[in-house]
Amino acid sequence: MSGQYSPLTTHVLDTAQGKPASNLEINLYYQTKDKQWQQLASGKTNADGRCPGLLTQEQFKPGIYKISFETGEYHKSQGVQGFYPFVPIFFEIIDPNQHYHVPLLLSPFGYSTYRGS
Repeated sequence: MSGQYSPLTTHVLDTAQGKPASNLEINLYYQTKDKQWQQLASGKTNADGRCPGLLTQEQFKPGIYKISFETGEYHKSQGVQGFYPFVPIFFEIIDPNQHYHVPLLLSPFGYSTYRGS
């Protein structure tokens, strides 16, 4: 992960515990022209549930992306049995000059996401 500004950000909140989901592994992929997934970045959320510096502006281009959140391992680390071992979120970038925020609201038996700001 880069330490500089990222045009793509995420934030994971553990709604069951009412706090950020820290130390949750995240993997970011880009879909190539031949429909394969190329891993671009990986990291773990910080104490605030964020994973700063996922991509540089130079790496960010139009296309289909996937963020995979390793929720099963996170729930195990919290002493909880979850239902979803991982949560993949697929989204399309049209204009890479905009900022995109893809948050995840997480509980052991459900999740939701939206395009944030």
